[in-house]
Amino acid sequence: MSQSHFQEWSQKAANPQVTIRSIITGLAIGSIVLFSNFQFGLQTGWVSMMGLPSALLAFATFKSLQKYLTYPFTDVENVFVQSLAVAVGTGPLAFGFVGVVPAIEKFLRPSEAGLGRDDSHLDPILSIRNVLSTGPIHLSMAQLIVWSAGLSFFGVFFAVLLRTQIIVKEKLRFPSGSATATLIAVLHKSSFDRVPIDENDIEGESEVQENESSNVLSRDEESPQDRDHHSQVTYLKNIQVLLTSFSISAAYTVLAYFTPIIRNLPVFGSYLAKSYLWTFQPSPAYIGQGIIMGLPTVSSMLLGAILGWGILAPMATHFGWAQGPVDDWKTGAQGWILWISLAIMVADTVVSFIAISIRSLYNWYKHMKGTQGSRSGSQTDLTGYQSLSVEGETPEDGLASANASKHHLEHDHDSPPQFLVSHKVAIIGLLVSLVFCIITTRWVFGPIIPLYATVCAVILAMFLSVLGVRALGETDLNPVSGIGKISQVLFALIVPRDHPAAVLINLVAGGITEAGAQQAGDLMQDLKTGHLIGASPKAQFYAQVIGSAWSAILSSLVYRLYDSVYEIPGSLFRIPTAVIWIDCSRLVTGDGLPPHVGKFALIFSVIFTIFALLKVIYADEKHSKWTKYIPSGVAVGIGIYNTPSFTLARFIGGCISAYWLSKHNDHDSTVLLIIASSGLVLGEGVFSILSLIMTSLNVPHF
Repeated sequence: MSQSHFQEWSQKAANPQVTIRSIITGLAIGSIVLFSNFQFGLQTGWVSMMGLPSALLAFATFKSLQKYLTYPFTDVENVFVQSLAVAVGTGPLAFGFVGVVPAIEKFLRPSEAGLGRDDSHLDPILSIRNVLSTGPIHLSMAQLIVWSAGLSFFGVFFAVLLRTQIIVKEKLRFPSGSATATLIAVLHKSSFDRVPIDENDIEGESEVQENESSNVLSRDEESPQDRDHHSQVTYLKNIQVLLTSFSISAAYTVLAYFTPIIRNLPVFGSYLAKSYLWTFQPSPAYIGQGIIMGLPTVSSMLLGAILGWGILAPMATHFGWAQGPVDDWKTGAQGWILWISLAIMVADTVVSFIAISIRSLYNWYKHMKGTQGSRSGSQTDLTGYQSLSVEGETPEDGLASANASKHHLEHDHDSPPQFLVSHKVAIIGLLVSLVFCIITTRWVFGPIIPLYATVCAVILAMFLSVLGVRALGETDLNPVSGIGKISQVLFALIVPRDHPAAVLINLVAGGITEAGAQQAGDLMQDLKTGHLIGASPKAQFYAQVIGSAWSAILSSLVYRLYDSVYEIPGSLFRIPTAVIWIDCSRLVTGDGLPPHVGKFALIFSVIFTIFALLKVIYADEKHSKWTKYIPSGVAVGIGIYNTPSFTLARFIGGCISAYWLSKHNDHDSTVLLIIASSGLVLGEGVFSILSLIMTSLNVPHF
């Protein structure tokens, strides 16, 4: 990057970003995403950051109000709004409302919570207000908000401490964050050569195609007027596609409320629909999620559905191993195959997580060793930043390849110090937020959760957050589910199995660990976007803090609203992630298994351990032609524990994605596909609010 380009990039951080208008817009967009994530999180366990559509919605909002603005809406302010929206929207997962909280409230037995028959020794908060007649813990609204607030901030402060190493020095690519930066640059007509991109930023990106070098170069040869025209046409097309897909999904949501039969169409016959739940739900949002996931993932999900609901469930029913109704979590085939699903997912996530961790730590060691070895001989330009040569570039490196001809040197560039969060503030904030988390956990759950367990949980959360952030930076996947399972296994070793509240402690500790990894990953992904554009890291830090605080309140309200209006768990909201959390806790703390399921779980865990190892060992491009056909254990497991209706529509979406990308492999077409799929997801998510209102008012169905 040349001196003039660096100065222009660094001066962007001084532009207005933390403004009343940007805060209001970010909170509004984030609240929409939050409702969408609640809708699908409670149904399937999937939650999306929605960074790219949030950036587009922010731009569209301010563009429509352009004549009323006193000063222009800039790309860095766009980054702030997007960061704030993501912080709000991911609350359902970060605070455990699609997993840990319903697991505690819906499935925990009194004996597993340390209650037994005599709870007089417990804190009055628990023993008087929170124990229902049937025994499980029920958290009040105040407790939900307080505990969510306790989980909100320590991951944020920890991510600030990691930023310089992960983003500035090692330059991990964070594919989704880089894709969002690319979209913002296009929307605001920021030249690509003014966005400091290195060879790791876009390589392997899941949301931006890698072979757009000629496309970018051809635009460089266009006149400014032609580029402006191209940008305007692209923007209008994207907005039109977003509105169209949003409208289609919204119309389906309203129609599905009045005619519930379309949620479960017996396309395979009434016998399979009744006996083994083989129905089809033509949800546009599910199709949109399938487009985002891609064909390999949804194909693995379909394999899981066939394995679980086409083979194992009928087998368990036929041999009398699961004698209850097929959809019963305890005595039916659904509960029986769940253990196999859990075994497959744990095997895959643990192997993959360990492999990614070892590789990340090894790369970090090599980077540190190389930095120390080259420090004395490196040259420094007039800006004072160390110059590093770009290495390892290939023609497939996307935007990096396109920019290589212009930028032969890459800098450890960073924003001016006044726009950075100081390490002193970050360390003090981290310590205060950790103490706050411990205090809030104690207040919510009382002495039933030992102090040492909470302290161990926050310490473990710090360690696993580092690995989670590095995995996200390298693979675009934050393995929070794997992190949660690992923490559950470790806490089974820390807390004695004969402790009366061992299962509850296991769940709470896992929730704390998962929250830290999720919050740190969200902010780091956004910081990558801001770093490429030139936004102020301090402003993004404020966005995460404001968004997390708002999300802690809103997530609690929305969760309790859903819980009061709908039957949870029920046919619409099955909370499968909560079932996995509670069953994993019971498994590691020594609970028994259903008849004959243990040997099947062992066999499949071994098989998918081998699959995971093969994908790790042969992860290079040379072997990708056949390793891409190895099924993903996590996706197979999800296909098993969700009913087929959740999988089939996603598989259709994956097929649509594969067909589109086979015909269109340029950047604009790929972004268009992402926007269309995002509109499908957002439409049903937003209009689920209308369905919730009509349900609460008992509006009749047709």
